[in-house]
Amino acid sequence: MKKLHLLLIKAFVRPFIATFFVMMFILLMFFLFKWIDDLIGKGFEWYTILELMYYASAANVSMALPLSVLLSSIMTFGSLGENYELVAIKSAGISLQKAMRPLFVVILILTVSSFFFANYMLPKANLKFGSLLYDIRNKKLSFLIKPGVFNNAIPGYAIRVDSKEDDGTLHNIMIYDHKENNGIPKVILAKEGKMEKTADGKFLVLSLKNGVQYEEQASSNGMYNPRQVFSRRRFKETAPRFDMSSFDGNTTDPNAFGNSTPMLNLKGIVRKRDSLTKQLDTIHMRTIENLTSNFKQFNVTKGYTKIKAAPAKIDDVVLKSIPNGSRKQALDNATNVVANIMQHVPNWAPRQTDLTGEIIFTTVEYQRKFTLAASCILLFFIGAPLGAIIRKGGMGLPVVVAISFFLVYHIITTVAEKSAREGNLNPIVGMWMAMIVLSPLAAFLTYKATVDSALFDVNYYKQMLLKVFKKKEK
Repeated sequence: MKKLHLLLIKAFVRPFIATFFVMMFILLMFFLFKWIDDLIGKGFEWYTILELMYYASAANVSMALPLSVLLSSIMTFGSLGENYELVAIKSAGISLQKAMRPLFVVILILTVSSFFFANYMLPKANLKFGSLLYDIRNKKLSFLIKPGVFNNAIPGYAIRVDSKEDDGTLHNIMIYDHKENNGIPKVILAKEGKMEKTADGKFLVLSLKNGVQYEEQASSNGMYNPRQVFSRRRFKETAPRFDMSSFDGNTTDPNAFGNSTPMLNLKGIVRKRDSLTKQLDTIHMRTIENLTSNFKQFNVTKGYTKIKAAPAKIDDVVLKSIPNGSRKQALDNATNVVANIMQHVPNWAPRQTDLTGEIIFTTVEYQRKFTLAASCILLFFIGAPLGAIIRKGGMGLPVVVAISFFLVYHIITTVAEKSAREGNLNPIVGMWMAMIVLSPLAAFLTYKATVDSALFDVNYYKQMLLKVFKKKEK
């Protein structure tokens, strides 16, 4: 049995390592394609790009690890079935479940390792990635400038361009300068421009060509007056300078992003969720207190009394209970009550919605630490029986089957998580929805592989169809 266990483990580990690194490489290429226009050729040091890729690859483990387990499981048992080694194992009196035990131990080790990775390593990688990306965006202004979007990275200025080229040339530039002139903006329009730093790196020079500058003068008291002088100046070339002191080379402290939920471990998520829950409870208590204090009726002789529940014709009952001389005052008081409520409700509702969404997000991230580990076990019990049933090894049919099942798993997970974050589904149920849906499938496939079912045997289905046609002819 020891030799058999070693044979199965070796047959599984080799394709697992190969598929894992292939998937990591593919996902890393997707990351590069997303950011290549903003990273390549923009003056970044090569080691900075490698560091960013290194931290970004940590987030890809949640995609690469489950798919690698599924694919390597199908390839391992498919190859054993194709070479009749699985038949020899069963003929020796060893069932499929016993043959899967050594690999199940390996999967358990991967499961525990993935849990510790998601709880300890992944939050730190997300923290480093977020802080490094923030530094890159602040050190390189051209990284932030997107065509058609205003950029407010430089204090006191808003810059917008229609398009930009790889060499840094900008087209159709619009600059709002509201740093001086008592807050009244000065607008600069130019057809073309290019960004360059001064030799000391303290200023950014924007060389503009063929443009016009609009400016309105403030009144003597500093207030804007449209009747004041409006000036317009055309220019062929100009070069405004921007202070780059806010873009110094200091590295951002990663702890500044430490309160973000994806950058916390289980203990940090629990503490944040408790804090958010307390804030939400405080808002609820203050809302109830405010509404209770406002829903009162003023009475001259009895003072403030709470309004009791009225019958269907509440307006008639209330009007009859108010003396004729006090009805105007009662209406004024009611108007004030409604105005006070309407003044506070717009402030309560958005904050309450934000806190509720953050609490749901913390619950989602808390469950994510466990779903990554559980997905390895689930996909193993789908992949191993599938390989034993299809009896095909290599990178052909197993890859197609593995990707198909993984797409089903990923789509269910994505849709359920989105529904949970929107509040349409319980967060715990949403994060475990793929496990709930696919676990019966894993049990069904394991049973079919145990009884040597011809679930994917084309000849078996052809024979069944021939038998059906023969019966119909008779």
